[in-house]
Amino acid sequence: MTGVEERIQCRWCHAQSPSSARTCDRCGAPLDVRDTVTDSGWREAPRLRDLTEVHWAESTCQLDAGVVPVAEVTLGAADSIFFEHHAMLWKDETVPMSVMSTPGGAKRLLSGLPFVLSVARGPGRVAFSRDAPGELVVLPIDPPAEVDVREHALVLATGTLTYSFEKLPGVRAMLAAGTGMYLDRYVAQSGAGLMVLHGYGNVFERDLGQGESIQVDPGAFLYKDSTVTMDVVSVDFKANFEGAAAGPGPVPQESAPREAEPAAPSQGGMFGRGLRGLKSAKSMLNVGALTQAAGNLRAGGGLQGVAAGLASGGGSTLLRMSGPGRVGIQSMYRPHKSE
Repeated sequence: MTGVEERIQCRWCHAQSPSSARTCDRCGAPLDVRDTVTDSGWREAPRLRDLTEVHWAESTCQLDAGVVPVAEVTLGAADSIFFEHHAMLWKDETVPMSVMSTPGGAKRLLSGLPFVLSVARGPGRVAFSRDAPGELVVLPIDPPAEVDVREHALVLATGTLTYSFEKLPGVRAMLAAGTGMYLDRYVAQSGAGLMVLHGYGNVFERDLGQGESIQVDPGAFLYKDSTVTMDVVSVDFKANFEGAAAGPGPVPQESAPREAEPAAPSQGGMFGRGLRGLKSAKSMLNVGALTQAAGNLRAGGGLQGVAAGLASGGGSTLLRMSGPGRVGIQSMYRPHKSE
């Protein structure tokens, strides 16, 4: 006997836990449940058991995995966390709070990002909820890893992480995603840390190999490793329908990545209201295309009429993710709604 306790590796975060443990101490994933993976390689995020606990430094986070999940943190005296203030559910009166200075200034306001982030310091308890159905995902981060996250998905991050933002590649992605122009970026520099994210519906993760690419609807995107590159792909409905009408032969599936052409401003109209006006305009254009398609069908135009109506909308926008690295998606989303 060597006296060394047997260890078991977590399938989600790869941390080592005692063989007697039922959940990972670092990310909360059940250790006695096999991974659920689709044929295409998407791995379902761990179904956290109610009141699962994860630990870092001198602090504990207890996770209530209900329909609207809650994260309750017991902070050690030397520990801190940061978060968007409206995600806080309650706190002990003795827990001191402050504000984290964030880079970007006016850019953050224009992009829908929180202008400031709140900081809570121990000792004491504080709890968080995103006030929406879904599930919580715990992502431990070891130096020198960097993770990019969809805006307003963060529940909390440990004070050992640094925060910045990354610009999205083009106006098309901004409009299609219903988000701002930036992604939140969290970096482990001086030491390990962790984030708790909220995903609407269910969360799935896929590990892309070098040179492997997938296309994701912007509303479904949740997080990615910074090593995963992202660019914008336009699917041209009109070109596809024209190709189909021409008979057999190759049909173009997508056009080269390109920037969206800005709409012409109208005095006092939605295009004069800045970024939100652009989002509203795009949403109305899509609704108009669907309305036209339905009208053509009612008028007896058949599937060709539906195709013509959809083609008048121009197309659709997807995000192309290229490995290596992880990509996380959420199954419930509203692509044109600012969260």
